[in-house]
Amino acid sequence: MKIINLSETDSIVNQYVAELRDVGYQGNRLLFRNNISRVGEMEAYEISKTLCYEEREVTTPLGTSRVRVPADGIVLATIFRAGLPFHNGFLNVFDHAACAFVSAYREYTNKEHTEVGIHVEYLATPSIEGKTLVIADPMLATGCSMEMAYKAFLTRGEPRHIHVACVLATPDGIEHVRRTLPAEKTTVWCAAIDPVLNEHKYIVPGLGDAGDLCYGDKV
Repeated sequence: MKIINLSETDSIVNQYVAELRDVGYQGNRLLFRNNISRVGEMEAYEISKTLCYEEREVTTPLGTSRVRVPADGIVLATIFRAGLPFHNGFLNVFDHAACAFVSAYREYTNKEHTEVGIHVEYLATPSIEGKTLVIADPMLATGCSMEMAYKAFLTRGEPRHIHVACVLATPDGIEHVRRTLPAEKTTVWCAAIDPVLNEHKYIVPGLGDAGDLCYGDKV
């Protein structure tokens, strides 16, 4: 399995991540969502370099031009709800892609909120058979949501390649993806890798609950 950590190379992505982490910026939900979307756009651009390409002839007002364009069938998948602005960033780049959605959310299974289960109850997706599947979710913490989402999408076919895209990842989450997704055709993309999870399974130092910061607290 290939792992691409964008923070290993200096780029504007680091500025977006710095603002996402900063409690002084987090009170502005619009800015927070916009930066999540921007990271998605940057990762989508990097993913575009890995696709298969074919040459096409395009008619202009003055003649014709031959241009190499992506040949892959792309499905952009995301996990409700924090994944929505991240997904929009990918869709800004891959604007002809098909889209898939799944709800997969954490449920604490003990009163101390230290044991987490993942609940899936909604799925809307085209066929992913032979497609390039991009699963975009901002936080790859334990990796369990990503596993459950992937298994849900598998009910609609077998993808040719899987790109797991996130803003922040942990070594635990990456290892879980390695164990539960086909490593030989999976690439993990992240803007940074944080070292640990706390007792509530949140990424540390992380940035907090991405869904709440995007859309407000839930009850």
